[in-house]
Order: sequence, then C-alpha cells, then structure tokens
Amino acid sequence: MAEAVDLPLDFRVTEHLWITLKDGCRLAARLWLPEGADNKPVPAILEYIPYRKRDGTRARDEPMHSYFAGHGYAVLRVDMRGSGESDGLLWDEYIQQEQDDALEVIDWMAAQNWCDGQIGMMGKSWGGFNCLQVAARRPKALKAVLSVCSTDDRYADDIHYMGGCLLNDNLWWGTIMLAYQGRPADPELVGAGWRDQWRERLENMPFWPALWLKHQRRDAYWQHGSVCEDWDAIQVPVYLVGGWVDSYTNAVPRMLQHLKVPRKGVIGPWAHIYPQDGTPGPAIGFLQDAVAWWDRWLKGKQNDADRGPMLRAWMQDYTPPETTRLSHPGHWVAEDSYPSTGIAPEVFYLNKDGLSPIGGTEESLPLCSPQHVGMVGGEWMGAGCVGELPGDQRLDDVGALVFDSAPLKEAMQVLGAPELDLEFTSDKPVAQLCARLSDVAPDGKALRVSFQVINLTHRDSHANPTALEPGRRYRFKLVMNACGHRFAAGHRLRISLTSAYWPLIWPAPEVVTLGIVAGVSRLSLPHRRPQSNDGVEPFEKPVAGAATPMTQISAGSVKREVVYDLVSGSVTNITDTEGVFGEGRLRFDEIGTEVLHNIRRELKIAPHDPLCASYTCKQTYVQSRPGWDIRIDVTCRMSSTHDDFVMTAELDAFENGERFASRNWREVVKRDLL
Repeated sequence: MAEAVDLPLDFRVTEHLWITLKDGCRLAARLWLPEGADNKPVPAILEYIPYRKRDGTRARDEPMHSYFAGHGYAVLRVDMRGSGESDGLLWDEYIQQEQDDALEVIDWMAAQNWCDGQIGMMGKSWGGFNCLQVAARRPKALKAVLSVCSTDDRYADDIHYMGGCLLNDNLWWGTIMLAYQGRPADPELVGAGWRDQWRERLENMPFWPALWLKHQRRDAYWQHGSVCEDWDAIQVPVYLVGGWVDSYTNAVPRMLQHLKVPRKGVIGPWAHIYPQDGTPGPAIGFLQDAVAWWDRWLKGKQNDADRGPMLRAWMQDYTPPETTRLSHPGHWVAEDSYPSTGIAPEVFYLNKDGLSPIGGTEESLPLCSPQHVGMVGGEWMGAGCVGELPGDQRLDDVGALVFDSAPLKEAMQVLGAPELDLEFTSDKPVAQLCARLSDVAPDGKALRVSFQVINLTHRDSHANPTALEPGRRYRFKLVMNACGHRFAAGHRLRISLTSAYWPLIWPAPEVVTLGIVAGVSRLSLPHRRPQSNDGVEPFEKPVAGAATPMTQISAGSVKREVVYDLVSGSVTNITDTEGVFGEGRLRFDEIGTEVLHNIRRELKIAPHDPLCASYTCKQTYVQSRPGWDIRIDVTCRMSSTHDDFVMTAELDAFENGERFASRNWREVVKRDLL
C-alpha cells in the first residue's frame, strides 16, 4: 500500500454537488479543491465512472484525489447518469449518452470560477476506457488523459470475449452489474424521492450479460467505443498503464504503436489495480509520476514527462508458480520507441519431439482435451486477491499437446506478444484452441508466461467467422498475450496446446479432435537484447494522501476449490468470497455506512460432455447504517444446448428486511459459431 504523506497544499472536499445537464439530468459529483482556487483558478482532473462516489470507490478515491488536490489540482469524481446518486437510467456500457454527458461535464468544469480551463481526464478500467473515448470526441478543454487498465478494442480485449470465445466472466460481470445497479441512491443526499428513483431503476434494469451475449461477432456494437477504429481521432497526449496480471495489457503496446500524439506507457507486475497500490509488487510512485504528467500538459511545465522512453516494463523472472503472490521478482527495462528495434523474432518449430530452431518431420498430432482442462489457469483478470494467479501448469499439461525446448544455454528476455503460426485440421465445424507459453524450471515446475484462446471459426475474422470444414488443413497466426519475461539459463520453453480451457471460456458445442501439424507449425518469440540501463529504478516510492477513515467489521475471505466427482466424472470449480475480492465488511466512518459484497461462483462440466456445462453466480450486496439497511440478492445461471445459450436471473431488493422489489429474466440466445 502507498504510504500516506503530508501534502504541500491544503484542500477542501465537497462531499456532494450537482451538475445539471442541458436535458435537466443531474449528475452527482464529489470535489477536491485546493485552497485559494476560488481566487486563483487551477487545472482540473475528471474521473467519470458508474461505481458510486459515496460508498463504492470512496476508499480508492480519497488518497489519490486528495494527493492531486494537494499538488494544485481540482479533482471531480462524477457518477455517470443512472448510477450512484445521479439522475436517470444506465442502459449499457460506453453508450453515446455516456460520452455526450462527459462532454457537458468537461464544459461545466472549464466554466467554473475555480478552474483555469485546462482539463485532464483519467480512470481505471471503465474510467480508462471512457477517457480515451471522450478524448476521441475532442472536447476543447481536454488537454491530456491518463488511462489505466483499459483497451482500444472492446471486442478483442474486454470481459466478454477473448479470441472470439465467450468468457465466463461475461456472466460474472453481468451479475455484478445487476447487484451494483440494484443499489439505491443514498437518501441523505437525494432526499425523500430516493425510493421512487430506486424502483424506477429496478424496473428498467437491463439483463446485462444477455446484452453482450447477443453480439457474438465484432459488429458495430463493439466498434462503437473502440478507439482503434480511428487512431487519429485522439489528438491529446496519452499516458497508458497496464500490468502483467491484468487482462487489458495488450492494448498498451498497440496504442503506443498506433497513436500519433505524445504518449508513454508503463507495464508493471500488477493486477487490475492503480500502481501506487499495485500487487503483485513492487508498487511504484505512480501518483508522483501522474502529477508530473499533469504538470507538463495542464500547467505547461517543462519537465521530463514528455521525454525519456516510450515504454517502461517490468521484466519478470521465474518464480515458483503459486496462486497467491505478493510480489514478482524482476527488474525495470525501457524502450525509447515501440515497436523497438532492440526486439527481434526468434523462431522455434513445434516438432514431434519438442521445440527446436529447425523444422522437423511433418506429422499431424491428434489433440482432444478433456473439457475441464484449464483448472489451474487462474482468473481472466487478476484483481490482487488470494488464489487468483495461474498455478503449476503441469496439472493442465496432462490434457495437452506439449512441446518443450532443450534447456537454454543462456538467459533469454522476451518483451511483447509471442506468435504461433499453426497448421491444423478439425473434425468438427466449431472448435477452440488454447495455447500457453510456460517457463519450466529444472525441478519441472511450470510457470505460465503467456496464453491465448481462439475460436477457430474466427481464425480469419472476428467480424465474419466461418465454419471449419472437417478434415481440411488450415493455417493461421495466433497472437498471444503480451508479456515481459526473462527465461533463465537451464530453463526450458514450453508450448502447451489444448482444445478447451475451462472455466475461463464456455466450451464448443461438441467434443473436437484437432490435428496439429508438427514440423511446420512454429513459435515466434519477441527476443529482447539486454541494454546497459536495464535494472535502473525509474520510479519513486509509492505515496498517497491520507487514507479514507474506515473500520474493518469482518476480515473477509476467499475460498477456491475444484471438486472432482469420482462417480459422475464431473468437475466443479467453486469460488466463495466475503467481499467481492475478499475484503470483508467495511464501514466508511465519515458517512457511517457499512458495505459488503459477497460472491459465490459454481462452474460445472464433465470431461467428455460440453453440453452439460453450467454456471451459477450468486451475489449479495449490503449497504447499512442505523435505520437504513439495504440488501440486494442476485442469482444468474447459464447453460447451453447445441444451438442455444440459456440465461436466467433473479434479483430481490430488500429495505430493512422487507422485500422492496423483485425482477426475473430469461433469455435464449442462438449460438453463432460459438
């Protein structure tokens, strides 16, 4: 955790204020304002997300935004339309209305007497997405953005699909959105009409996971809000941040390559967390770096924020593959431009007897994995909680085609996206493939370094997939997740291929046997040459403003298990948490409100029957203080037939133990080569 420090300037916090838009909708905001800004205006920073400023992101907001205010910036944390205490309804992610409202908010900020008209926008995840999307709309007052854990492509790198495969986190996230949006506005802020607003939101609640399931191809729905559709639309400087344990990191090198504006990127060892609190560590002095970024582009200071390397990345070393890790060994490296001239491809052929620099005898190797393979794959998106990291890959290698190299004679750094040039056949029209790159230590333990899944009907296009012709030989290139890893001398490279990857992705409708053509299929690694400045520490120690006053009511917990039924052969993956990421029940002391968000997930499948796959996700969200006790119970379920997906959900909302409202959903969605 970042250390709290004294700040150079005093500031005041306005707990709640309204921003009234042109259509009369009021957005709720929280404001940090440096003392004296009313007389001497300052630049302002906007964070604009739907996660409740009051009691949702309060613990994260306070130490970060107070730090910026203490360095001379007004900071506005705004709840989007239809969320938190804001008026209106929220219909979906990243819609046009969301962007239009943000443009109005930026204009409003620029017109305030405490603002000098220079605006920056920042955020993580949803806020990282929309600051890029808003930048592409080119509001006049917006001068720079800082985007953390975000993407340029909503189909390729978000929580719904991966490689054209349906991520099971689509249901997890959709269930979370039902729980989040099921919460009422705080009556202390909105007054007597809060119940009417609550009922209106519940009655108009979309069935979130089904919204996204209906768009199984990369169509206009996903193109909207994907800034890769027009790189030139962004004309302000961009600072990009990712982490090797996060799921959005591929976008950082892509945007560094394609954007034309001043830009820089940092990729650390972290999960989906701001880097001043980043885990696995080491965390960095991100807030100091961010202030330098704002100073350069909002205050015009001639500092080093626009100089130096384009990309800094944490080059990870091997560490035993534990599912919980507080830090990851390695060192910082830097590249002046990206793609870098110091990185060149190194090719290994997938031969029958292993990975080799020279191609071997051409031979088709059969691959038919059990449907439960993938049980030690970890979470799609690391969030810094217990047990979420990939475990020893040997357990999943039992159901895989495995290709090992000889022990390396010298260390090898890899920075970027490994690529597999594969030739294959399939005996079914719809098939999946998962490829994993591992670092195998001399004792045999295998640490996953990178992976990627692909729906092979999407081999040529995510927009226009085509069924496979059984028996026909295909060739395609699979770009794996970007990574930064140093393979030590004496270690082996391993490529593992499976025809399923549960519980990360939903299975294909039939058991498939692939034929992987060894001898001609090959792996290309982005081999980085070491540089003289490798290992130089570029960041200060992590600091922040004072923490939000909180009391831990319960310690929290995370339980993970895989249950193998020796009678039926079924495998069930279970995650049970007290607190969405195991943080337990907390009380925000300033507002006297306790919050708790519990989740239980059960994903069940049989080794040779993909149509028996089922997923149940249950969530309970509690907001409570004396006289006001709110509970939201949500259960979502998913199953499938050969031709359809079936989703159901129930939501029950309670006030002081009495049922306030209930909703039920059921959707049957056609499988589209999925």
